[in-house]
Amino acid sequence: MCVAVPGKVISITEKTAVLDFMGIQKEASIELLKDIQIGDYLLVHAGCAIQKIDRNEASEIIQLFKEIQDVL
Repeated sequence: MCVAVPGKVISITEKTAVLDFMGIQKEASIELLKDIQIGDYLLVHAGCAIQKIDRNEASEIIQLFKEIQDVL
């Protein structure tokens, strides 16, 4: 099973973007997606952005991750 984590784009270069993942900033490849802008939310798996999602969906997924973290 694969788990993709949502992150908010905070900067963009030609082939990569820096995303904020619940307070942690990491770089990811954006070569698979088009029209990425600062402020977009992306699902990232294994260092590659695989899908753009809306803010509401990202918030729901982030909340689920926080709930899992609370249980652990």
